[in-house]
Amino acid sequence: MPIRIPNNLPAKKLLAKENIFVMGEKRAAKQDIRPLEIALLNLMPTKVETETQLARVLGNTPLQVNFTLLTTDSYQPKHTSKQHLISFYKTFADVKDKKFDGLVVTGAPVELLDWSEVKYWDELKRIFDWSVTNVCSSLFICWGAQAALQHFHKVPKHKLPQKKFGVFLHRVKKKNAILLRGFDEEFWVPVSRNTETRAEDLKKVKDLEILADSKDSGVYLVRNKKRKQIFAFNHPEYDRETLLTEFERDRAKDANFPEPENYFDEKGKLLMRWQAHTTLLFSNWLNYYVYQETPFDLSKI
Repeated sequence: MPIRIPNNLPAKKLLAKENIFVMGEKRAAKQDIRPLEIALLNLMPTKVETETQLARVLGNTPLQVNFTLLTTDSYQPKHTSKQHLISFYKTFADVKDKKFDGLVVTGAPVELLDWSEVKYWDELKRIFDWSVTNVCSSLFICWGAQAALQHFHKVPKHKLPQKKFGVFLHRVKKKNAILLRGFDEEFWVPVSRNTETRAEDLKKVKDLEILADSKDSGVYLVRNKKRKQIFAFNHPEYDRETLLTEFERDRAKDANFPEPENYFDEKGKLLMRWQAHTTLLFSNWLNYYVYQETPFDLSKI
């Protein structure tokens, strides 16, 4: 079934070319079903690229998805046009009285800052608290996952000696986890971060469970045992060339910045190793954590 996004959102034409199920607002309004209400708090500077990536993976669901884009009110993004934000985004003030089936919180390029130095930290904490009572299930990605764990469980982040950058082999730790249903025992995931969340810190919190990790890049997927929150420290949503764009940006600043690991073959061609895993991950989250758990009447969340 399709994901419902605004008619003029730049992602619409691109996704339609990729045969992703996309439905405009007018057609969606004619369907007599209750769609899933999914909010995306987009903290990435490349908002158009990120909203396209998430719309792509959220389009694989048994029900129509209403996609609400959120941005912070306490910080104005510098890399996205004001008109794009006005046209397609809402702030927390716009939705604080609403309820959603699912919430996705992205990463952000602020991982080396202390929490209090993040300009929208207080607003983000209010959104996290709101999600507990107003969202059926939340999926936090990369820095968004670290921020949520810090807020809810005081789990620290740790600076890495060198940026972990590339595509790394991961392994399933919890074989009967619903989120990992259908996964191979090993799978590839893009990683791009300067900090990490350590297993020893997570194991101190009884409500948290590690579902997947990597011997090269550490913990990847964690769930709250109450099945309401999922924390993903890497970037399954990345496009084929997202790491290349980041590499070119960083190489322009540092001529010695290393190539992303396991990203190119011996001939220098890009290898996209993670698409099947990504599709299954988001499908499982939507189908089992959201669709199977959410009430038909959203007011009962």
